[in-house]
Amino acid sequence: MYADQMMQSHPHVKGSANTALIASVEACYACAQACSSCADACLGEPMAQQLTQCIRLNLDCADICGATGSVSTRRSGSNEETLGDMLRACARICVLCAEECRRHAAIHAHCRICADACIACALSCERALDSIK
Repeated sequence: MYADQMMQSHPHVKGSANTALIASVEACYACAQACSSCADACLGEPMAQQLTQCIRLNLDCADICGATGSVSTRRSGSNEETLGDMLRACARICVLCAEECRRHAAIHAHCRICADACIACALSCERALDSIK
């Protein structure tokens, strides 16, 4: 929500912020929220034990998305190699989490929503990665 304004106002950016990177920051934080919420919803399901792998991937994805959003936000002396590694890792875990959530999407709406957020984040991270090469 404020990522664009904050990054545009950064003195090292000088008004020419990377829009693909800004979009990925927002997608990372949105995906982290969706994954955290999905994990919690899975825990509330009567068949929670059958959703163990989904919960684990949700939590891993939420952590990686949050960390990637944070690293991507910092523009003071940023290391493009590290940023690229983070974006690649985030895209990968998002695909894995989406695949797992899709297995449960017909039964659990929260898994469908989470899978959609994960795919959007993976695509956004890939676009951001292309923009920093």
